[in-house]
Amino acid sequence: MKLRLGNWIGLSAIVVLMDQWTKHLVRGALRNGEVIQVTDYFDLVLAFNSGAAFSFLADQGGWQRWFFVALAAAICGWLLRLLARHQHELLQPLAFSLIIGGAIGNVIDRFVFGAVVDFLYFHIGSYGWPAFNLADSAISVGVVLMFIAQVRESRHATAQEKLS
Repeated sequence: MKLRLGNWIGLSAIVVLMDQWTKHLVRGALRNGEVIQVTDYFDLVLAFNSGAAFSFLADQGGWQRWFFVALAAAICGWLLRLLARHQHELLQPLAFSLIIGGAIGNVIDRFVFGAVVDFLYFHIGSYGWPAFNLADSAISVGVVLMFIAQVRESRHATAQEKLS
């Protein structure tokens, strides 16, 4: 199946729309810090993270907001170039599209709220993974897919060298 650049960008747009829609639903249902227990290990929460993953740099007074916006813009620009180059493949452009969509979803939050809206919280007892959102999930899956694509490409190149 050969997809073109517009399809991959469309996938990124779907990720952005789904991310923003789920965040809108949670903001409408919960107040900041409120928790709804769904299972013994999963809660819906409303949290605003002004930092990066694991609230890295969250306590830095605001400059990090624009740093993360600029960083996301630079990464998205780089990934869009890679997306155009690899648009007829499957795994790499899928990865790039997920990362771009997730990054844009979180950048929208930074512009609108000054922080990223997180709401998925997994835990075992009092030990938990920091709350995250759909955009974070798309970025994480995209990074894993990029890694898998690179390993496959490396193995393929090694096999080709052995045949030469």
